[in-house]
Amino acid sequence: MASERRIAEAATIIPVRNVQALAARGADELTADELERYIRPDIDRDVVLDEHHGEIPVVDLGRLLNPETLEEEVAKLRFACEEWGFFQLVNHGMSEETILNIKRDTQEFFQLPLEVKNAYAQRPGNYQGYGHVYVVSNDQKLDWTDMLAVIAQPHEARDMTLWPTQPSTFRKSLEDYSSELKEVAHSLVTAIGKTLNLDHEVLVDKYAVQVLVMNYYPPCKSMPEKVLGLSPHSDGSFLTILLEVNSVGGLQIRRHGAWVPVKSRPEALIVNVGDFLEIMTNGKYKSIEHRVTINAHKERLSIPAFYNPKFDGAVSPIMSSTTEKLLYKTVSVEEYIKHHMSNKLDGKRALDQAKVSK
Repeated sequence: MASERRIAEAATIIPVRNVQALAARGADELTADELERYIRPDIDRDVVLDEHHGEIPVVDLGRLLNPETLEEEVAKLRFACEEWGFFQLVNHGMSEETILNIKRDTQEFFQLPLEVKNAYAQRPGNYQGYGHVYVVSNDQKLDWTDMLAVIAQPHEARDMTLWPTQPSTFRKSLEDYSSELKEVAHSLVTAIGKTLNLDHEVLVDKYAVQVLVMNYYPPCKSMPEKVLGLSPHSDGSFLTILLEVNSVGGLQIRRHGAWVPVKSRPEALIVNVGDFLEIMTNGKYKSIEHRVTINAHKERLSIPAFYNPKFDGAVSPIMSSTTEKLLYKTVSVEEYIKHHMSNKLDGKRALDQAKVSK
């Protein structure tokens, strides 16, 4: 499993200043030069449809596991993947204690002094640890966020020197959350296979790697409407499962040319189709562009789990008929992840590289 650890080395990262420390300063203390790299002149280019709150589809995992309700819920799952690329997963079976523990310890970690968090700082050429990703040039616009990333599955790919020991329960919380979420992902991918009439064996290597990322989006008191916590992008994963740590919103998805805010149920996990799943389904399931906006007064925290195929594998489109037009190439997982991680976030541009030339 050494190859799976190499996923973390696929990134090109230029170190940048800590955003949490920057945000902690008073609005009148920040200079225009300090803020300039975060300000997005084109942030208002697209409409935000606030009135569309709550429209994201809801899928019930318990019903997917029940033979009596499976067929009906599989239809809902298929619709969510085809038409939205995002959905809320309820009745997922994860223990309330496990979720409360990972939320508590994530919040406590980001409140530690900067020098303590920097003990887990990213190393050159490796995105695991505390820091930032997708920073590839000294003049690109930056995201208003700090993060902690670890490879959690498979066990052999872990680098435990980057698993924080503060707070003291953090490692156990990460372990418990990772293990329970692995079971959720297994059940969910099995159900996705049913929506496509695929045997599970075809999918086993497509979600072999679990990367946990703890995102911290500080408030921006001076000009929250001009910065982004996360630039518009689609995920370079097979599937992403996100836990919102607190109730502060900000996640938006692009739909029909506008941004739709995601207002999730408190008990739900948010799931989205990744680029590799779009490629495998030849575009039937959509890896949707999304972004994170910033609150003026409150911090936002979230924990996405990115499920990736085996690093030394490949993903090919699976055609449903002999007359279906081929839209995507077979892609090397290693080459695709390297391409995705070595460029700034820019919509679905990374996925465009996998499309068959017209």
